[in-house]
Amino acid sequence: MMNILKAGMLLVLFWMTFVVAQTQNSVFVTAYNNNLGVIRDIRTINLEKGKSKITLTDVAELIDPTSVHIKLNANVLEQNFQYDLVSLSKILLKYIDNDIRLIAPDGNLTEGKLLSAFGNQIVLQKNDGGLIMIPNVDKYTLSVNSLPEGLITKPSLIWSIESQQTGKQKLEITYQTNGINWHAEYVAVLNKDDSMLDLNSWVSIENQSGASYKDAKLKLVAGDVNLVQAQQPRFMGMRKEMALADAAPQFEEKEFFEYHIYDLQRPTTLSNNETKQISLFESSNIKAEKKYLYSNFYSFSRGSSQKVKVIMEFENTEKNKLGMPFPKGKVRVYKSDGKTSEFVGEDLIDHTPKDEKIKLTIGNAFDIIVEDVQKENNRITDKVYEQVWEIKIKNRKNENIVVEVERNLGSNWEIKNSNISYDKKNSQQVTFLVPIKANNETLLKYNVRYNY
Repeated sequence: MMNILKAGMLLVLFWMTFVVAQTQNSVFVTAYNNNLGVIRDIRTINLEKGKSKITLTDVAELIDPTSVHIKLNANVLEQNFQYDLVSLSKILLKYIDNDIRLIAPDGNLTEGKLLSAFGNQIVLQKNDGGLIMIPNVDKYTLSVNSLPEGLITKPSLIWSIESQQTGKQKLEITYQTNGINWHAEYVAVLNKDDSMLDLNSWVSIENQSGASYKDAKLKLVAGDVNLVQAQQPRFMGMRKEMALADAAPQFEEKEFFEYHIYDLQRPTTLSNNETKQISLFESSNIKAEKKYLYSNFYSFSRGSSQKVKVIMEFENTEKNKLGMPFPKGKVRVYKSDGKTSEFVGEDLIDHTPKDEKIKLTIGNAFDIIVEDVQKENNRITDKVYEQVWEIKIKNRKNENIVVEVERNLGSNWEIKNSNISYDKKNSQQVTFLVPIKANNETLLKYNVRYNY
């Protein structure tokens, strides 16, 4: 990177009346799941009667200027969003055909008219007409007389207004910005026999909007909000910090339109380029059930040694010490042996309302093996086919288990016979509950006929 400019740079703005909206009364931040934040900023300003300009310099860099709404007891004539920020490359481009100074590492001074600035390469013209070509100016210090017109140090919202009175006014600005996001994270700890679990939930709020929000009143919206078009970010922060908030639950949840809002019951500061974690809820001794699922889409041939999924399932009900909307997020599952807890798997859940089941796919069972074989495929007539399937499930565990076998049969099917009863889930899917004793195996066999 090029060295920092060593020069006094002065930017002079000429307004009829120039007002900087600095006295902030309160700020409200509403964060959504899809990289969107809504900021409501309430300030107090001193206005003079007549025409003036209001400048707000600490807005989000990723603001959508078309979303800005201003409430003020005055006529708003015009609004501008200026975001042409100061950088070395932009200053050099503005100084094309103007004089600049270069100071070499040994202190030698070179002056001339800047003819070209491309990357780290510049071309200067001396007073005698000669050219100086510098292929790499990284080690030079560049000096100019003043800040070029149009460049600013912070993104700024500027309003031209006309007021009918002089004095203090309440200014309320609302706008949307990219770079604010949040998601839920859960930690579940299973007990020794996998019959109960403890659940902790945290929310992570990410602020890369290009602004900080001090003592903000924070709300989180859970739900899939439709956006016409995603805004393209203008600037991206590179550094992230993690801030951990207190562990006690601090949110009040309520329904809002077709979504759910989590309202933090205290102010919090969201610094730029920071991820903040706040506890959402905690619950212990939740009844859970471990299930084994073998699911494979219908096919005319199958290999052996198919995998069986391990599923943890629990009811999101008040009776089960829950009964609250679950925002979508990642669930990390640990298992306790009474002394320590070890990680056993993780899964993602979608937004889940209360009184619904939550199913977590933890991983594949190590000691359960499935051999899934099509034994026969017979043509009865030109339009009728019959197949014979055998699914052998081997249980190498030291306990009895039940494996749910899920079959996707397609259409126009009829099971003619089966050695284990089945449940028809829908027009294309059936399930078998196959019991297998410890260190034993069970054969599921069925005939299915298709009429085309």
